[in-house]
Amino acid sequence: MPTNKISIIGAGFVGSTTAFSIMEAGLASDIVLVDVNREKADAEAMDLRQGAAFVKAVEIISGTLEDTKDSTLIIITAGIGPKPGETRLDILNKNVPIFRSIVPELVKQSPDALILVVSNPVDVLTYMTYRFAGSPKNRVFGSGTVLDTSRLKSILSQSFGVDARNIHAYIIGEHGDSEIAAWSATKIAGMSVEQYQDMLGMYEKDFKERIHHDVKNAAYEIINRKGYTNYAVALAIRRIVEAVLRDEKSILTVSGLFEGEFGISDVYMAMPCIVGRNGIERILPIPLDDNEHQKLKESADILKSMIKAANID
Repeated sequence: MPTNKISIIGAGFVGSTTAFSIMEAGLASDIVLVDVNREKADAEAMDLRQGAAFVKAVEIISGTLEDTKDSTLIIITAGIGPKPGETRLDILNKNVPIFRSIVPELVKQSPDALILVVSNPVDVLTYMTYRFAGSPKNRVFGSGTVLDTSRLKSILSQSFGVDARNIHAYIIGEHGDSEIAAWSATKIAGMSVEQYQDMLGMYEKDFKERIHHDVKNAAYEIINRKGYTNYAVALAIRRIVEAVLRDEKSILTVSGLFEGEFGISDVYMAMPCIVGRNGIERILPIPLDDNEHQKLKESADILKSMIKAANID
């Protein structure tokens, strides 16, 4: 009988909440938690197992990289977070050695697994994972701006009084400060943001700028108040996992390898992609205006400069 074995590397706030979300959704037959703090991973696995009577059958263990053998999907949430005053490049330089050591071993144990990178800076670390893994580009992808896109829909939902699931909108580019709200592709019941505002009689100067600012700063706001984010990102990861394991061909703004799209190459960035059992099946070239296109190129340049500075070769 086919199994869906999911290995989660990193049992911190994001990794453990992701395990809970996947378990509660009944998506996996086996979940393996791996963390440098083995006692933490043991405790999280034990806590999850004790809810076995309330969910679909699933085997949950903690273990080592060797225990990830024959995984269907590997989710990497591990890494060293930022300290006050550190730049994204500082964080990257601390995490590259970690990825250089674990990724080849993960591929050795599960050569056919899909790899989903969540650790930040996610676009650059996904590119590093692709290089270290030597796997096909479609099988290595990042969580990208799936969460940011949900944040955009959530804030628009509150502004317009419309179900977030009925708003079509995307955050693209870097998962970070240079991310772009693709207003050209934003639709509510087939209407643009301006048309919907006109229908409601809403007139707010700099509405789009305010919304985009709130989306970009959402994580900072939460971290300042409680120290970390975990729930929404875990739900975003679960949504990606669901699309993969059920071969849904869903359109999600994961981070994929650009190979000429929009004149951009050799960098991982978020763009609406068709996601299914084989990972990323296609990057979709959504319509962008000239300003959005230019900002996308600038976002790519920022990510490329980080890759170059990390000097992984």
